[in-house]
Amino acid sequence: MTDDDSDGIPVQYADIERARERLDDDSVVKETPVERSTSLGEFVDAEVYLKMEHLQWTGSFKTRGAYNKISQDVERGVDSFVAASAGNHAQGVALAAAKCGADSTIYMPKNAPQAKVDATRSYGATVELVGKDFQTTMSEAQSAVEGRDAEFVHAYDDTDIIAGQGTLGIEMYHDCRDLDTVVVPIGGGGLISGISTAIKHLSPETRVVGVQATGAETVHESLDKGMPVTLEEVNTIADGIATGGISETTLRIIERNVDEVVTVSDTEIARAVLVLLERAKQVVEGAGAASVAALLSDDLDVAGETVMPLLCGGNLDMTQLQTVLVHALTERRQLLQLRVRIDDQPGELQEISGLIAEEDANIRGVRHDRSIADLEVGEAYLVFDVETSGVEHAASIIDSLEGADYLVEDITKAT
Repeated sequence: MTDDDSDGIPVQYADIERARERLDDDSVVKETPVERSTSLGEFVDAEVYLKMEHLQWTGSFKTRGAYNKISQDVERGVDSFVAASAGNHAQGVALAAAKCGADSTIYMPKNAPQAKVDATRSYGATVELVGKDFQTTMSEAQSAVEGRDAEFVHAYDDTDIIAGQGTLGIEMYHDCRDLDTVVVPIGGGGLISGISTAIKHLSPETRVVGVQATGAETVHESLDKGMPVTLEEVNTIADGIATGGISETTLRIIERNVDEVVTVSDTEIARAVLVLLERAKQVVEGAGAASVAALLSDDLDVAGETVMPLLCGGNLDMTQLQTVLVHALTERRQLLQLRVRIDDQPGELQEISGLIAEEDANIRGVRHDRSIADLEVGEAYLVFDVETSGVEHAASIIDSLEGADYLVEDITKAT
């Protein structure tokens, strides 16, 4: 797209270039590295270059847009800013306001990861925890601005925010000029709107693919209806893209510049987080890993291409990391839960534990269940939590127990 062929699109490449000039300060926004991933490349038969924006100050791209907006508003005399965020936009606004000598108040959901709450406060912002989801938090924040001499900083429905995020697109292009495909997570659409505007100006033939979490998917329906669709509830581990809606502005830009949008499940996102830990040695949050989840899914074909998935956020709360890893390891059958029916008498636990030990598996926990309706008098269940090396090892453990005449039920997927 050229600046003369805008069709009324509210953000142009020239806006992104001006934003890039404002962000010419390494203490505000730094140029993040790109790393080739041979492992991911082998998985998908492509040249894969990870854009590691999760290593940005504040752990995400959000400072780009926030500083582009706030720095201009401060020049116009605004000295107080309010925002709503699940965490990453919060930190971006807090840092940008502090760099510009302004105050910031950030409204966050009550269930926002504690690491993001603490980090936002550390940048000097006042944090108000309200609502259980982003939409409620957003409403509270917008109401708080009424009657106050403060500016609301929207996470994605703002042309200055979009232009600031678009500076990342320029970076990605200069990182690798022969890109066939870029893969970008979508929450409210501000990031992909900015990146796609930059990419399509610099390299019109490059495919731009957006990724949404299944539990927060709105783009397909919005495109079908020609208007933004908002979900009443969202359900995804990828809190950074759990906005539950896009805006009229981002919809128009997505419709114009984005070639394809795919969705990924929480299981696929968890798997991607684990793959990035194991193969790239990178800690990336669910939203940041969504691009890799799409790459590994059956819905996106990049065979033979040069592709750049964007790792856009690294603010992963350690409690959430544990939850994600348990989910991913369970899906891989590396965590197994078995229920074994026994005669409730001495020695049964020792014998079964010995059989599992002979399979070189580690028992993480075990419990007796005796108050189960289908048990006969004098019977019990032993429930084992077992670590395995994967699918074949799990099957071998079950075969060993059944071979010793134990009735074994695999209840892993029911947990």
